[in-house]
Amino acid sequence: TNVRRLIADTQQRLQRQTEAAEMAADTLTAAINDRRAGSTEQQMSRDAIDEIRGRMAQYTSRVSELEGILPALEENEAAELAAVAAFNEARAAFDSQLAHLSMRRTDLEVRLAGLREREQYLRQRIEEGESKLGANSEARLEAASRRQRIERTIEAIGRLSALVDQHRTSTESRLAELHAIRQRQSDEVRAVAARLDQARRDRHAAEQELEIARERSRRVDVEDAEVRMRLEATVEALRRDHSCEPQAAMAAPMPELPDGVTPIAKVRELERELRLMGPINPLALQEFDELQKRHTFLEEQLEDVKNTRRELIKVIKEVDREIQTTFASAYADVSENFARIFNSLFPGGQGKLILTTPNDILNTGIEIEARPPGKNVKKLSLLSGGERSLTALAFLFAVFKSRPSPFYVMDEAEAALDDVNLHRFLALVNEFRKDAQLLIVSHQKRTMEAGDCLLGVTMQPGGSSRVIVERASAASA
Repeated sequence: TNVRRLIADTQQRLQRQTEAAEMAADTLTAAINDRRAGSTEQQMSRDAIDEIRGRMAQYTSRVSELEGILPALEENEAAELAAVAAFNEARAAFDSQLAHLSMRRTDLEVRLAGLREREQYLRQRIEEGESKLGANSEARLEAASRRQRIERTIEAIGRLSALVDQHRTSTESRLAELHAIRQRQSDEVRAVAARLDQARRDRHAAEQELEIARERSRRVDVEDAEVRMRLEATVEALRRDHSCEPQAAMAAPMPELPDGVTPIAKVRELERELRLMGPINPLALQEFDELQKRHTFLEEQLEDVKNTRRELIKVIKEVDREIQTTFASAYADVSENFARIFNSLFPGGQGKLILTTPNDILNTGIEIEARPPGKNVKKLSLLSGGERSLTALAFLFAVFKSRPSPFYVMDEAEAALDDVNLHRFLALVNEFRKDAQLLIVSHQKRTMEAGDCLLGVTMQPGGSSRVIVERASAASA
């Protein structure tokens, strides 16, 4: 017995060790796969780092080159700005000179116009002098001397005008040359500004590329650090959970896997199943018992509600059946009495009641067809006011006849009737007074005469109201 127990204990320990070895092998396999994946990722990260470093070296050389070119561009820009400023100053001086010349030209033109007017005036004077000095030689000689002086003045004016034209021509040519120079300088300034803008754009693009390269380098460094941390965590978990070194774990045999399933996929599937299982709930049995009791109670309540609903449906059906029976009976009696009473109120006429939906007694309506003698209409809307009132009284007394009552109260029911129809109404009242008491409020004298007892309310001026009762037997006596 002890040997068997020892063998059983040994087998159990062997089984536990086998399970522990299998778990260690699984963990080692996962660690090896993680290590391989980490090595692959690390190698890829190193390649990416080398590539990025090469590109960073290229970008650094390009930045250095651009930084070397930038001072010369800035000097050129400063020189061009100085040239532009000098050109603007020269242009301002030229504009001021041009304005001065324009003013001088205007002044000369004004003076020339005055001299020409003076010449015209002198010519007129000469002609007048020649006409006056025709007989006077001395006056002629003086006029000739004056004429010579005037001619010399005119020649001086002509030379002055030629000189002014010459200065104007030279000024206009100089102005055209200055405009051409200004246009060339403006074109050069625009070309230099365009080159400077292009250099600035190139520098901005190079700075953006350098920033992108630096960001990639930082990201690669972070990924490399994450890979190293994952590898160290895996080795630490292997040592802590399975007391095994990475070399021994890598030397252990791989567990068998189904075809087409990778170790990483198997690990992810097992982890997903563990997440789906969720944490262990120690109160699950107690919650199940409570839910079972609640379920039983709700089933009993539901069954009671169903039984109550069935009983209620039966009661509703019985009530509906009773309503249909009572309504059918009352409708048959009222319809028969209405036809008879209508014939008595309208001798030779025809009236009847019609159900709107005979197949649905609970929701049906009632329509009244009335055809007085001598008319071929059936709708109440086509009848006169007295005929409609008498038809309504026929329906009312048909209901009274079908379901009798000890007394009836009517308020001015005959107000719209003429003498003939009032006579028929009083005959109908005389028929009903044998079986019940009728209280009729009326202003018709014939209706009052047909009553057994009259009750009236009167009030004298300055007094209070009082009731007057008069019986027909006392009035006849």
